[in-house]
Amino acid sequence: MRTIIIEQYDPTWPAEFEKIRNILYPYISDLIMDIRHVGSTSVPGLSAKPIIDFNIIIESYEIFPKLLERLEVLGYKHDGDGGIAGRERMKNGIRDGFIDYHMYVCPKDSKEHLRQTAFREYLKKYPNEAKEYGTLKIHLAKQFPHDIDSYVAGKHDFVERIVDIAKKEGLYGKY
Repeated sequence: MRTIIIEQYDPTWPAEFEKIRNILYPYISDLIMDIRHVGSTSVPGLSAKPIIDFNIIIESYEIFPKLLERLEVLGYKHDGDGGIAGRERMKNGIRDGFIDYHMYVCPKDSKEHLRQTAFREYLKKYPNEAKEYGTLKIHLAKQFPHDIDSYVAGKHDFVERIVDIAKKEGLYGKY
């Protein structure tokens, strides 16, 4: 049984993302638009699970089969969308010496990618909201230490509220 652990922000998280990005990028750069750090570890000061989440951005799903071939050579396996349309989850692959990470592939106009980046940018812009979100996550991890579904459900309303505000501020689709 996995325990949900939330840590105080670690300023090394962006550098950890860059290490992973720098290994992947040369193998796939001609097929992708970018590799972007998303999730709580990408927001300075935000408490988070010490797991780097990132999206590999592609022009469209037409690119995905070719990208998947390249990623499979590196040991990654496609693991479906995890119940979130517009985001393909990749498992395993290069891990030696890296912090834990979750890798996703998203088309540039993926609703999930646009939501994640709007949420990230809003929290970067408003540190007090980021602090409130971190406090919520710490509370939920204590309340549901072995129940990821309840932990995620507990964050839902906060996340949706911030995404709605971020849309109104023009942060949706901007990054």
